[in-house]
Amino acid sequence: MGNVCWVYLVLAVCFGLFVNTLSQGDSDSDAITAVYIVTLKQVPAVHHFEEELRRKGNQGFHHGGASGRLNRFHKPRNNSRSHQNSSSYFSRVHDSILRRALRREKYLKLYSYHYLINGFAVLVTTEQAGKLSRRREVANVVLDFSVRTATTHTPQFLGLPKGAWSQEGGYETAGEGIVIGFIDTGIDPTHPSFADHVSDHSYPVPAHFSGICEVTRDFPSGSCNRKLVGARHFAASAITRGIFNSSQDYASPFDGDGHGTHTASVAAGNHGIPVVVAGHHFGNASGMAPHSHIAVYKALYKSFGGFAADVVAGIDQAAQDGVDIISLSITPNRRPPGIATFFNPIDMALLSAVKAGIFVVQAAGNTGPSPKSMSSFSPWIFTIGAASHDRAYSNSIILGNNVTIPGVGLASGTDKDETYTLISALHALCNDTTLADDMYVGECQDSSNFNPELIEGNLLICSYSIRFVLGLSTIKLAVQTAKNLSAAGVVFYMDPFVIGFQLNPTPLEMPGIIIPSPDDSKILLQYYNSSLERDGLTKKIIRFGAVASISGGLKANYSVSAPKVMYYSARGPDPEDSFLDDADIMKPNLIAPGNLIWAAWSSHGTDSVEFQGENFAMMSGTSMAAPHIAGLAALIKQKFPYFSPAAIASALSTTASLYDKSGGPIMAQRAYTNPDLNQSPATPFDMGSGFVNATSALDPGLILDSNLNLPSITIAKLNQSKTVLRSVTNIAGNETYKVGWSAPYGVSMK
Repeated sequence: MGNVCWVYLVLAVCFGLFVNTLSQGDSDSDAITAVYIVTLKQVPAVHHFEEELRRKGNQGFHHGGASGRLNRFHKPRNNSRSHQNSSSYFSRVHDSILRRALRREKYLKLYSYHYLINGFAVLVTTEQAGKLSRRREVANVVLDFSVRTATTHTPQFLGLPKGAWSQEGGYETAGEGIVIGFIDTGIDPTHPSFADHVSDHSYPVPAHFSGICEVTRDFPSGSCNRKLVGARHFAASAITRGIFNSSQDYASPFDGDGHGTHTASVAAGNHGIPVVVAGHHFGNASGMAPHSHIAVYKALYKSFGGFAADVVAGIDQAAQDGVDIISLSITPNRRPPGIATFFNPIDMALLSAVKAGIFVVQAAGNTGPSPKSMSSFSPWIFTIGAASHDRAYSNSIILGNNVTIPGVGLASGTDKDETYTLISALHALCNDTTLADDMYVGECQDSSNFNPELIEGNLLICSYSIRFVLGLSTIKLAVQTAKNLSAAGVVFYMDPFVIGFQLNPTPLEMPGIIIPSPDDSKILLQYYNSSLERDGLTKKIIRFGAVASISGGLKANYSVSAPKVMYYSARGPDPEDSFLDDADIMKPNLIAPGNLIWAAWSSHGTDSVEFQGENFAMMSGTSMAAPHIAGLAALIKQKFPYFSPAAIASALSTTASLYDKSGGPIMAQRAYTNPDLNQSPATPFDMGSGFVNATSALDPGLILDSNLNLPSITIAKLNQSKTVLRSVTNIAGNETYKVGWSAPYGVSMK
């Protein structure tokens, strides 16, 4: 772990000047520049190192030795002079190809990739890209594409304290010696989830890791420690587009979004960190492998997402540094260009990472529930869908007519023995406030619009419109308005034009509730309007007759049947190309907790407006599911250091559960609107092998190792008899196994 000087802003200015020069000139479409990723036919450095090891007698992961166990393939590290020389060699080769292909023409090389793929990212015109593609040394040229970002209780739900953690000495040693690399939006190094002094247990930086920690103005010296062992950022492709703002997006590993901080803490955050949000305590947080180490490779940014060229650079560096696991809570914005989804530059870099012994886990994407909505494609990547867990936060409002309406909101309730008058924001306006913008006024975003004498001590009713969904209005501002006006609480009803929007529990700094159902919102408004007393002549309101109390939503409810596949979790079959032909690969591989996950939040995080300024946030998505598996993979790697990535995948897959907490089949939500009313038993295209079983994965018995020896069988076009081979290895001693299967409808197996 080392430091580098803060010179990035100077480089950014140089990039900008060069790009402006390059973009000038002919207005013809061929003169428009773009970033292309060029992959060469010559193999990358890691393949050369593997050949060198083979010549010395180390065949990677293979059976051998008197013990019959698997020997570990020791990944080459980047602190050797031979590796530094190879980096310079590949860079010189790339420069030579560019000079010969684009004689005396302008171009800008952004990256030289050499460790996992042999190639480079370059800013050129369409015509120049064509010239490069015709070079005999070049395998393919791909237009750079965009990518996007796709806990307190889940350790208990997964049985870690008395299961997987206890097998390896408890949470104080869980994941020890394992480095997880995160390609994401960065990290907030000041968060207590990433401190290195929370335990008396020894905590050395793993000797096999050789990454560095960047030092910048907003990521100062000392940001890294024995927990956070490496941190870098990559933004060259974003800079060429003129969309990178070094102050807003942070030209450093610092997380200005929140997503990266959240995912890192899910996998490897410290154990026992108090979760306090809006002044309320929601328990203590822990990562899945709280004693593992974190290395951050920031390639995504809060204002625009990210680009493949920067992501590949981050992956390449992570492998050079010696990470054991790569966690990707990111997916392409669209299916990558080219003849096959597998051949995009990100997946090809990850193929070499797996070949080097690194376990790779990726979020399936949040594009469900339609078939073929999968955003993670390749068989060497372990793809994770999102499932619910058994914790929920329920809230309700009890009306004066004894009708109870359910809702959400992480808020305290009103006094139990009292009811409070309800008053609509539209009926509490100052005399000089017009109704020119009913929607905005009804959203309670500005306290100056309202008469405080009417609202003081009452429950203020505000509308939740499409503006909240778009981020133009916020719950936080509405609550502040209610507090400024001394309201007893705040009630949000769902605007009828907001159809099917699923609202997560949101922190409220006063008694309050959000009613997510338009139908339930109608019940509230009907009761409110029918209870108004008006003057017979002027029709002005003379009395607000509706009353209510709020029960509060701070207490967790654990009676929910779980897990179930969430509606947004991307589904198979796995598309092998842009024509949506099916690949003979099952995706997702597994499901894990991804809904309503408490985890660390950046002090400057803006990904969720409602959690701005908080130390923790509750988020949902396959982005949250993937790091659960990354952390659990660290526990497996700790117990079985000789396991290959395929063996880890096998251990997780073959021990997964097909049943929920109540013993029934795992269900899958089938619709975005009213998902709990549209669900049916999950299929392998919804959940892969099933829901992760952390404890059983540490005692898998048999494993399916190496090559395309997947712990599943998928055949896209079965029109005649077909024989499929799978090889298993017993790692559990003297045991007897019986072979069984469940044949799909219309298929005979023997």
